Amino acid sequence: MAANNTVMSGIRPTGFLHLGNYFGAMRNYVKMQEEYECFFMVADLHSLTTHPDTRELKQNVHRVLAENIACGLNPDKAALYCQSHLYETSELYLYLNMLAYKGELEKTTTFKDKVRQHPQNVNAGLLTYPVLMATDILIHRASYVPVGKDQEQHLEMTRNFAQRFNHRYGEVFPEPMAFNFGQTLLKVPSLDGTGKMSKSENQMATLYLSDDDDSIRKKVMKAKTGEAPIEKNADMPEAIGNIFLLMELVSEADVIASYKHDFNECRIRFGDMKKQLAEDMVKFIAPIRQKTNDILANENYLKTVMEQGAEKARKSAKATMDQVRMVMGLNYF
Repeated sequence: MAANNTVMSGIRPTGFLHLGNYFGAMRNYVKMQEEYECFFMVADLHSLTTHPDTRELKQNVHRVLAENIACGLNPDKAALYCQSHLYETSELYLYLNMLAYKGELEKTTTFKDKVRQHPQNVNAGLLTYPVLMATDILIHRASYVPVGKDQEQHLEMTRNFAQRFNHRYGEVFPEPMAFNFGQTLLKVPSLDGTGKMSKSENQMATLYLSDDDDSIRKKVMKAKTGEAPIEKNADMPEAIGNIFLLMELVSEADVIASYKHDFNECRIRFGDMKKQLAEDMVKFIAPIRQKTNDILANENYLKTVMEQGAEKARKSAKATMDQVRMVMGLNYF
């Protein structure tokens, strides 16, 4: 089936969005909504596989929506909706589970990781997580899915499920492809030099979009830098390179050039450099944090956003499920 103009992506409401989410995904989503039909979902059902306690789920869903909007997503352009509000998902999830095999699900990297991390919570939802993810994509017959490296296996499985369904019942689903709006995914380094920023790893090494100004300053000032250069134009250690990568996200080009010149001339002062980065981070994050808090204070607005998004998503899902039932022969009257 030919590709269409539809983009679909989702995020679990299991933590606060951080700088890596913004530069690795959100910034591209804001561009996509101008040229594509976009469905951006808060994956609350997915979160239940590892976070079954729902007492804080509502506020977490609201925060993710508010942060998405504060980052530039427009509810009038993209469908911003909550996964559990799309009831058609459960029906397609059931049908696709009939086309998914226990062996292939047990082999998925994320399932094996979760079994190691939570051996007392190996539930059926965890096993069939890739089927639900496939459902989220195929329910809109989306052709484009912005994904990171850790989700590429799931996307390949989505293509497999689409192929199996189309072969067995009839052509309904396009085979979705990874899509990053023509750009390579940007990995934002953690402040402690151990990989990228993460919602769940070292919180002191991650800059969250909800961090207050003092927290931002404290975290940046503790960032690793390594040893100062003792030879001109020396190779840059990874820790220093990470600081420059972070500066390139939020600092002025002439400021970055000045610090690079100082590094090459062996006169760089890492304390001054981190103070500069801290203030530039404060300047960047503070408006997003303030807008998020303003949106969170207006629950009626968030209710309207969710209703509007669910309406758009249901219209798309209903059209898909009408075709699914027809080719499966489930239209008995």
